[in-house]
Order: sequence, then structure tokens, then C-alpha cells
Amino acid sequence: MTPSADSRHGVRIVDSADVAESARIGAGSSIWHLAQVREEAELGENCVVGRGAYIGTGVHLGDNCKVQNYALVYEPAHLEAGVFIGPAVVLTNDTYPRAVNPDGSAKSAHDWQPVGVTIREGAAIGARAVCVAPVEIGRWATIAAGSVVTKDVPAFALMAGVPARRLGWVGKAGVRLIEQDARWVCPQTNEIYIERDGVLTEESTQ
Repeated sequence: MTPSADSRHGVRIVDSADVAESARIGAGSSIWHLAQVREEAELGENCVVGRGAYIGTGVHLGDNCKVQNYALVYEPAHLEAGVFIGPAVVLTNDTYPRAVNPDGSAKSAHDWQPVGVTIREGAAIGARAVCVAPVEIGRWATIAAGSVVTKDVPAFALMAGVPARRLGWVGKAGVRLIEQDARWVCPQTNEIYIERDGVLTEESTQ
């Protein structure tokens, strides 16, 4: 199938995608085969939603986000600009999941309160990672493939494992930082970061 312009200016939506009329899609964005974008979802400009991905009701994606194939972004997730969601990633929304109530009756939308995952600017979630809501991923953090995130993640943190633990720091380029003279340096960009009390910040912001 070839991309269709749909009814939205400057947006590519292929014929097999399921995009709700009330979803707001920014210019330059692409929604690919078999993806579903639910009601009231809001995608910024130049976003990419890959094959078979799911964007839940009211989910927010900032500009330049990429949601790769078969990722599941459940409401009420909130993604800031430049976030990368790898293939088959899951952002959950139910802290105590059950199909039925204690009396055996089927749960309805009124029987539970969805909670979301918040992902700050530039962060990246590796393939098949799971973020268990409620949790916040800090700016430019990287979550390794296959990890399970159960606690808030600081900005620039490199996280891996089940449950995920911090292995080090990464810069905006996504490369692991090297410690030099009590500072952290990106070997790719030479940007310098300072760590204080477990918090990493860019030197220029000090």
C-alpha cells in the first residue's frame, strides 16, 4: 500500500493504519502499516509511529518522537520532544492489574484508575523494555533493551536489568560518558557533565 495524505495536512497515514478522527497529528508525521492511534491522542510534528504500534487514548507525544514497530504506549503516557521508543516496548498503565473484581465480576473502565509513564526530552527506551507505571524517565536517559523499569530514572542515566539499575551515565549523543578529573565527558561530542549527589547536569548550566 502507498501512504495516504488522510485528511490531515502534511501527514502520511497508510491505508491499513487505524487513526481516530479526534487524534491530533502534527505536520510531517508518519503513521505506518497496522498502527493504531486512539481518540484524543496528540502527536507533535515529525513523529513516526511504526508498523503495528499502539498509541492509547489521550497519549501525548512531543515533536520528533519515534515509536518503533509493535510498541505499546498506553494512556495516560506523556512523552516530551525527541523521545525514542524501541520495537516492542511496553509503557504500562495499571499498577494492580486484574481482569475481574474480588467478587468475580468483570472489571470495567470505572473499576480502576489508569496511571501513566512520563518520558522526558530526548530519552531512549530500548527494544522490548517495559516501563511499569507510574514511573518517570529523566531527560536523555537510556534504558537498555529488555530492561524492566520500576522506579523513577534520573536524567542522563544508563539503566539496564530486571529490575533496571543504573550502570553509568550517557550524554545527549547516547554514548556512555567517561569520568575524567571528577567530571564526566562524552567521547563523541566532548560535552562535559557534573555529578552532584547522584544528579548529573551539563556543565554549561552550572
